[in-house]
Amino acid sequence: MARPTNKQDLLTTANRQFDKLCKLIDTMPGEKRQGTFSFADRDRNLRDVLIHLYEWHQLFLNWVRSNKAGVLINFLPEPYNWKTYPQMNMEFWKHHQTTHIEKAIAQLKESHAEVLKVVEPFTDEELFIKKYFPWTGSTHLGSYAISTTSSHYDWAIKKLKKHIKE
Repeated sequence: MARPTNKQDLLTTANRQFDKLCKLIDTMPGEKRQGTFSFADRDRNLRDVLIHLYEWHQLFLNWVRSNKAGVLINFLPEPYNWKTYPQMNMEFWKHHQTTHIEKAIAQLKESHAEVLKVVEPFTDEELFIKKYFPWTGSTHLGSYAISTTSSHYDWAIKKLKKHIKE
């Protein structure tokens, strides 16, 4: 999968990977949908994977909306940074241990649509010129959008396929 370099490719790839993820989930046998992964790590089941995606959507949405409104914030909330974000992921995991799978699916579908809606008004230049916005640091806004959508969906698909195979 080639990394998108313009808005249309970003949106198309995000939707394509999201559709693949949804179709994979829809075809998962019940025992696999409800089952625990044999490869234990932070994300131990389907709900954990979906909530992880949802929470990263929330990071993106909050970051873009705040910065566009003139309230400058980092992508990762305090006290986290790119060295400590695994602890943030664990906090997401802990927070959602009672979230029902159907709620996780609904939240993810809604947040996916919200991310695309937030990305839509940006131009190719705003999305793909590095440092176009001072709040994107040394990269471009599109990189964050891709990482939060299609790249993250690809990670989830691989994880779920591994679980289905076992």
